[in-house]
Amino acid sequence: MTIAFRLAFSFSGAALLAGASAPLAAQAPAAAPAAPALGGPLVSGLCLLSREAVLANAKVGIYASQRIRQLTEEAQAEVNADRKPIEADIAAFRAQAAKLAPEQRTAQEKALAARLAPIQSKAEQRTREIEKTRAKAIDTIGQQLQPIIAAVYTQKGCGLLMDRGTVLGGNLGNDLTMAVVAGLDARLTAFAIQREDLSGAATPPPR
Repeated sequence: MTIAFRLAFSFSGAALLAGASAPLAAQAPAAAPAAPALGGPLVSGLCLLSREAVLANAKVGIYASQRIRQLTEEAQAEVNADRKPIEADIAAFRAQAAKLAPEQRTAQEKALAARLAPIQSKAEQRTREIEKTRAKAIDTIGQQLQPIIAAVYTQKGCGLLMDRGTVLGGNLGNDLTMAVVAGLDARLTAFAIQREDLSGAATPPPR
């Protein structure tokens, strides 16, 4: 019998990026440039950007990841509190299960499962709520980010913008990433993030 109910999300500093939807959808490490600086002439008009690195380094991205991690921990604590009262009964059942007659064991398993079912449902609901909260936060940041990218693109005289993570090597002098980070920091550093409430939503069918 499975009794451990863990929310399915653990938000580290970069985890907010992992499920980012368009226009922040690319999944890649939000760290140093993926391409080595091999040198060579700067390609005029060709600019680079790492959207993942923008969110990983911008103040609002760091804030959002920390806030969603906090909401996840609160939801996990709520589920744990609901589960705690029956843990002793589960331990007692496991200790004596081998001594029980099959029909007694089956009856007790069903009784424990019935008590655990609403906790499982709550854990699954909280997981969906955290996921929706994360998606909404990413969308909010994305709405602020797009005009900044467009402005920096124009200021730098770019004619083509590429994802930095797709570049194998070369002169990375036209990397817009940190300029976009600075622009986003000047525009937005925090905003209200509350866990979405899906208590009235229909439960999705099992996959």
